[in-house]
Amino acid sequence: MKTLEPLIGKWKLTGDDLAGEVTFEWMEGGFFMIQRFDLVQAGRHEKGIEYTGFDEETQTLRSRLMQTNGSNFTYTYQIEGNEFWYWFGYKGSDNYSKSTFSADGNSYSGRWQWSLENGEAGGYSYVATRIE
Repeated sequence: MKTLEPLIGKWKLTGDDLAGEVTFEWMEGGFFMIQRFDLVQAGRHEKGIEYTGFDEETQTLRSRLMQTNGSNFTYTYQIEGNEFWYWFGYKGSDNYSKSTFSADGNSYSGRWQWSLENGEAGGYSYVATRIE
C-alpha cells in the first residue's frame, strides 16, 4: 500500500474536456486508501468515492469505485518509480491510464486509453497538479 503514498493529497485535474478535483487519503490504520472525486468530464458530472487495498487473490492493489449515479467499478493500481498505472478491471486491461510523476512529485500527467469498437484507440490526456 505504501507505494501509493505519492498520491496522498488534493489534486486539480485538467485535460481534454476534463476538470475537477480528486483527494487521496489513508484510512485510519493505513491498510486502505480512500479517493474522493468531483469532476466534469465530457459534459457529465462524475462524483464518488473509491476504496483501495491489497487483494490477496490477484496480489495487486485493487479498488472499488462507487459513483453518486449508482455505478460501481473495480480498478487496479500500480506505482513503480515515477510511473503510475491505473487499469480498469485487472492489471493488463486494454482500458488503462498511464501517467508520469514530475521530479518534485507535485504533478503527474498522462493519458487514459482504450480500444474502440472499430479497433482504433480512444482516450484523453490529463494533468493532475497538487493543490494541498
